[in-house]
Amino acid sequence: MPEHPSETPQTLFAPWRLEYLEALDAKEKRTGPPAEGSGSFLLDYWKTPERDESNHVVARTSRGLILLNRFPYAGGHLLVALGEAAPTLLDYTPEQRAELWKLVDLAAELMQRTLEPQGVNIGINQGRAAGAGVPQHLHVHLVPRWNGDVNFMAAVGSVRVIPSSLEAMTQRFRDQWSRMTPNTHS
Repeated sequence: MPEHPSETPQTLFAPWRLEYLEALDAKEKRTGPPAEGSGSFLLDYWKTPERDESNHVVARTSRGLILLNRFPYAGGHLLVALGEAAPTLLDYTPEQRAELWKLVDLAAELMQRTLEPQGVNIGINQGRAAGAGVPQHLHVHLVPRWNGDVNFMAAVGSVRVIPSSLEAMTQRFRDQWSRMTPNTHS
C-alpha cells in the first residue's frame, strides 16, 4: 500500500455505465450534435406514455414526468423533467419553472412516503460540462440518502450496491403514487 493514497489512482469499476455511454455516443453520431428537442430519451418517454412501465416512469402529470434513473447513484434515484425539452433552467418561462418545481415537490413527497430516507440530495446538472447526460433536456435528480449509506463495499471495494431492481423500485413508487391524494396528480 502506498504511503500516500494519492500516489496510486483509485479505480472504480462501473460496467453498467459503458452501456449508457455507448448508447449516448451512438445516438449523437446518428443525430449529430445535441440540439433542442432531439436526442432526449426524456422527450421520447414523454411522447410514449404507453411505454411508461418499461421506461420506469413512476408518475406522469399534465406537464411532466417522474421516473427512476436507469443508472442510479443510489436505489430509488428519481429524475423529474417537464414534457417540453429545454437545455437550461432559464430557457423555460417562469411559469414552466414553477411547474418543474411543483413536480420536484411531488417527487420529494413521493420519495419520502415510499422510502422514508434520512436525507435527499436534489440537484440539476446543467450542460455536459456539469455532468448532464442529456444536456438538451434539463431535468432534476432526487437521490435518497441514509446515514451510513456509503458502506464497506464503497469504502473497500470502490463499488456501490443497489439492493433493489428497477422494476421492483418502480412498483414501490407507483403503489405509493396511487395512494397519494388525487388532486396532487394534476
